[in-house]
Amino acid sequence: MIPVCFTPKKNVKIHQDKIIKNFESAVINRRKIYAISKDVKVTDARIQEIIEFGVKHAPSVFNSQSSRAVLLLGKHHDKFWSISTKIVRKIVPADKFAPTEAKMKGFASGYGTVLFFEDQKAVKKLQEQFLSYAHNFPVWSEHASGMLQFIIWTALEAEGLGASLQHYAPLVDESVQKEWNIPSSWKLVAQMPFGHPVQAAGPKDFQPIEDRVKLYKS
Repeated sequence: MIPVCFTPKKNVKIHQDKIIKNFESAVINRRKIYAISKDVKVTDARIQEIIEFGVKHAPSVFNSQSSRAVLLLGKHHDKFWSISTKIVRKIVPADKFAPTEAKMKGFASGYGTVLFFEDQKAVKKLQEQFLSYAHNFPVWSEHASGMLQFIIWTALEAEGLGASLQHYAPLVDESVQKEWNIPSSWKLVAQMPFGHPVQAAGPKDFQPIEDRVKLYKS
């Protein structure tokens, strides 16, 4: 007879508590980090694994799985921020461009960028199937993208990476589609430059939690 091993309930509880604490710590430490560098110890394979995990498991309305992501590393990351800087320079007055340019150089100093998209084919398919909710699906699609962004941002932080979320769409949409052969149905939502955190985030103020959460129970 093969002996059956049972894990003591106490050990299971300790393991579960550790997972919860690790998750809470990652959520707390997930901050907007602007000062980043290319000095990253995490492998490209691990970064790709994080992106794929997030895209696969992020929730979406009716399981539409409308979220898409493009991971830009190396010269592709550098090119994205070079293209974006040139585009933004055209619309920002020259005498006011210096702060914007400095910020974008900071993003380019990072190791990579995640581009977040929502596939409008998936959104339109739901609109056609459920006419009563048609006006809501674009909004719910944005919700799905937001949850994906949070998953990936938090997972990158857990690996010791710093990131921030940027929004240069729709200014860069056309150039991005041409440069990286992005399907026309993919709508660019946000960009997440990441890298080794050079400087920690500053203190964060919180509004009174009792003003933000209400509890009713029997």
